[in-house]
Amino acid sequence: MSTDYNYDEQARAYCIQGQFFPYFVLTITGLVVVPITYSLLKPSKALENTAPRIQSDFKPEHADLIEGQRRKQKKRERKLKRMIFTLGGWLLMSYMVYLMAVTARTAPKIWNPYEILEISMSAGEKAIKSRYRKLSLTQHPDKVRLDPSKNITEQSVNEHWVEITKAFKALTDEEIRNNYIQYGNPDGKQSMSIGIALPKFLVQAGFGKYVLLVYGSLLGVLLPYIVGKWWYGTQRMTKEKILVSTAGKLFLEYEERMDDGSVISALSCGDEYNEIYKGERIWTGLGKVEGKILADGPSTPFVAGISVKDRDKLKDMDDGVRRKVLGLLWAYLGRVELDDDVLNDEKYEVAPTALALNEAFTSIALAFGNTAPVLSAYHTAQNITQALPPNSSPLLQLPHFTSSVVAAVKGDAKKHFTVQDFMRIPDEQRKKVTTAAGLSADQYDLALAVASQLPHLQVEKAFFKVMGERFIIPNSLVQFVIKARIIPPGATNVPEVKAADLEDVDPDEGDLDALHGRKKQGAADRPVQPPLAHAPYFARDRSPQWHVFLADGKQGKIAVPPFSFATFDKPFFDANGGPSYNVQTLKMQFQAPPQAGRYTFEMHLVCDSYVGFDTHTNVTLVVDEPARAEEIEEEDEISEPDEDTIAGQMNALKTGGLAGAPAPKKTRRKPVEADESEGSDTEGEVGPQSETDTDTDTDEE
Repeated sequence: MSTDYNYDEQARAYCIQGQFFPYFVLTITGLVVVPITYSLLKPSKALENTAPRIQSDFKPEHADLIEGQRRKQKKRERKLKRMIFTLGGWLLMSYMVYLMAVTARTAPKIWNPYEILEISMSAGEKAIKSRYRKLSLTQHPDKVRLDPSKNITEQSVNEHWVEITKAFKALTDEEIRNNYIQYGNPDGKQSMSIGIALPKFLVQAGFGKYVLLVYGSLLGVLLPYIVGKWWYGTQRMTKEKILVSTAGKLFLEYEERMDDGSVISALSCGDEYNEIYKGERIWTGLGKVEGKILADGPSTPFVAGISVKDRDKLKDMDDGVRRKVLGLLWAYLGRVELDDDVLNDEKYEVAPTALALNEAFTSIALAFGNTAPVLSAYHTAQNITQALPPNSSPLLQLPHFTSSVVAAVKGDAKKHFTVQDFMRIPDEQRKKVTTAAGLSADQYDLALAVASQLPHLQVEKAFFKVMGERFIIPNSLVQFVIKARIIPPGATNVPEVKAADLEDVDPDEGDLDALHGRKKQGAADRPVQPPLAHAPYFARDRSPQWHVFLADGKQGKIAVPPFSFATFDKPFFDANGGPSYNVQTLKMQFQAPPQAGRYTFEMHLVCDSYVGFDTHTNVTLVVDEPARAEEIEEEDEISEPDEDTIAGQMNALKTGGLAGAPAPKKTRRKPVEADESEGSDTEGEVGPQSETDTDTDTDEE
């Protein structure tokens, strides 16, 4: 069987001008370009792009290098290559639309007798004849007035009348009309012809095999390669946006009891660093970095805050990339000057990657369920965000505060001062100590201005409850409710908490959104974001989050996994820009234990962006026997007799009421809060005087 290629020059020109090729290209290009365009133009949902900022003009040392890292990251996020590709796609699509428009004007139209006579295809013979007679009265050459200025010449009139006559004869012939209706051609069914819009020489000069080779390469090689590369790219990353190979290495680094320094060492194992450090760059400056971070420190064995144990880990590493990354990370945490712009730039570059790896390590630690590694991972997130080594003073988060200033403020105290402790010191004493240690008046004012804007979440009350019930029974769905307020350090004239704000009233039965915990879509119900973390040394914008979990203190295990909160339901500031002191409600749900009893948990409320803002206290969950709860519920259900009965009349006389008087309205009983003796209890209610365990000198909270 032979195959003949029939080349039609007119058909080729017709196709190239836009009959088939532009539609094909426009469709394929649109399927790719439109989704990419949407991904580029859609508003980002990242909290870092919509949150307010803490007002501060503090510029740390090497602020230009930090800003350069920010610009580099934004450049990567803009995805310049994707933007160029998208622009090229739209230009190609515009050109295809242009070809289609040109084709619509210049392509020959298919002869259609119905269009010529201006009648519908359903018209019968009588209608066709009637239309022909009407046209003969206006379009016959003897009836048309010639007007060369309007291009109405004798030739054009005659040609038009010939077309009308041909159309009339075609439609009045039954066979011709049926052929046209069925096959679209007056001569009946025609042979099918398929053309390819390719240059003539490719078909006639024996290039057919090359054409097939090109098509085979496109569909059999290039397309599978693109799809495979995309699929591999999605599979090589975890949901935390780190490499799967890195997640495996972090898993191997996990230990049951890890302190903050051990977590920092584990974060240096990521394969992401291999893309940064290649060839000679691995060893360049490594000795200098280690010499700087292992120099004697003023209050610690080493200036970077690294312990002897972590120093030994660093020295024992054989992997050049990992060793340099870990040295740079300690230099970043200790704010160590490396006397080299390249090395200083690299230390600010490794911190964001280390924080991303820390989030993945936190997920791994949560899977094991041990409390110590999880807390260490959260503390490491705080340290990386604020560029502080483990167990350092929280006061170093304030602008211009150095180790000497912190030592002057601390004095003879054994524990570190938190920012809250510092702001409680009388202003005269506070200013005298800090200025004597080297702060100028402007630097002191800036430190206080930043401290007074930090979002310290102070817990006012914490309790357990079951929605719609007075008691908690085994295996019921329990809510752990935290009532807290954002009280910035140093705030004065803080109003007392209203008792009504500390209650948690169940929603109405018909309010499905509230019952299922869904947020309403109204403008007044939009979640409120806290300000971005004040982290001048961290080369990224970071929105703080608070993590709440319950732990078994005796076994060192997590009893209820963390619930994370990045937004709140009430504004932080009032109309004048001052603190609103609104009571925020945080809730987490879990299943009650299967047996009745009293269960004491350690509650940890951890902020992942600030040091010294955590809350640690004990809470007790009381689970009652189902029989006791049912007995009390039955007693509550005993109601007064109906008024239309004898007993009701007697009861009305006893109480001084009148028969037939309106019955008192039934009020909905609010659920019993945790401070009632027969309900679920929270021992040691958290108040303003019980803030947070801020002993950062030890590993225990």
